[in-house]
Amino acid sequence: MNERPAPDVRTAVVLGGSHSGMLAARALAGFADRVVVVDRDALPDGPDPRKGLPQARHAHMLWSGGARAIEELLPGVTEVLREAGARRLPVTTDMVALSAWGWFRRWPESHHVILAGRDLLDATIRARVLADERIELVERAEAVGLTGTASAVTGVRIRTRDGAERTLPARLVVDATGRGSGTPRWLTALGLPAPERREVDSGLAYASRLYLAPEHARDGFPVVNVQPDPRDGGPGRAGFLLPIENGRWIVTLSGTRGGEPTSAPEDFVPFAREKLRHPLIGQLIENADPLSAVYCTRATVNRRFFYERMPAWPDNLVVLGDALAAFNPVYGHGLAVAAQSALILRDMTRRHGPTAPGLARRVQRALARPVGAAWDMAIGQDVFYPGATESGPTVRERLVAAYVARLMHTATGNGRIARRVTDVTSLERGAEVLLAPSVLLAAAIGPLKPALSGPPLTTEERKAAGLP
Repeated sequence: MNERPAPDVRTAVVLGGSHSGMLAARALAGFADRVVVVDRDALPDGPDPRKGLPQARHAHMLWSGGARAIEELLPGVTEVLREAGARRLPVTTDMVALSAWGWFRRWPESHHVILAGRDLLDATIRARVLADERIELVERAEAVGLTGTASAVTGVRIRTRDGAERTLPARLVVDATGRGSGTPRWLTALGLPAPERREVDSGLAYASRLYLAPEHARDGFPVVNVQPDPRDGGPGRAGFLLPIENGRWIVTLSGTRGGEPTSAPEDFVPFAREKLRHPLIGQLIENADPLSAVYCTRATVNRRFFYERMPAWPDNLVVLGDALAAFNPVYGHGLAVAAQSALILRDMTRRHGPTAPGLARRVQRALARPVGAAWDMAIGQDVFYPGATESGPTVRERLVAAYVARLMHTATGNGRIARRVTDVTSLERGAEVLLAPSVLLAAAIGPLKPALSGPPLTTEERKAAGLP
């Protein structure tokens, strides 16, 4: 690979070849003559596991706010995913969810989710992105530092698997390396102050297993979600069952400190049946065939770097994805925020020009909007678990949580409010829609329909899943 391109060639380097990095590379392909994606792994050709993405073994949900952003960056990719077996499920029509305030009704479609195994999702996006001849891939290499000064980044130093180091000059560097990002220390090495950072750690651990669904439940089965009730004072235990490609279910069980699931296969079904607030998920997987081991992780801390607040920011550096803000995966917003961030990168580069002074700082500040929306939803519950933060929830967080609790209670029996809530959870609209006078009034009134006595499965769904 030519390490020193001609002076008239605009080169962008994207660090990280996962979901965030590939979308960022696509976003920049129209403005750079050459986009180089650097990844530590040898990336698979198809939907196969990769070493550097252990979270792929767990459930993933792409909310429609993110799906629309990906479709704008890669027109037609949603249909390619669906042809490969990915599922498109309407929200909340095909969701059976138990909230802290009762079962949600299955209201007419407001938004949607795309469900697929992470390997399939990444492989589909990766193939489309790398088909662009302007985008190159450097595998088995990792970034070890930035070149340049506190005012402008000029490139990145990488180390290959054999230990050799070299510099990739770049007009723009995008850090999409995830939770292990080196940007905080790279900035201090350039003479900049350490960024402001906040962590909210609920102590959540989660365990996932893949199942072959019962024969008659392999098509058209809804998402099943049993949520914790933070008011009960105990560990927060939750479960997700997502129907994905090839007639399979991926099931993720989680628990905060003192209520964690184990990796023992014999414990998986009993945890779902006996530890969650309702046994439905356990009942369902008892009638399904396990296809994998149980995979566990504890990498669930909410961590956000407030780069947009730094007094100075170098030109030519953008940080996005989990490198900017990593969310508790149980809320399912990481994929969507990464996609919306890549779209912001594309649109602001188009508006201001790829070499405009201050572009990176403008982008970094703009990214705070989708990141902040998902951050507020993630920590809104996590901050209340014992030990999540040193000082506990702030007054603002307590007030917001009380209002959100009232909204969620109202949404169990008011379809209009359920739609407003999903406007926000799908990342299609900002949280300000929840402060409209009509929403405030509805929250004060409460649900218009009585609480459901059990999970809203249809007779056909119960029969197909082998339930009485």
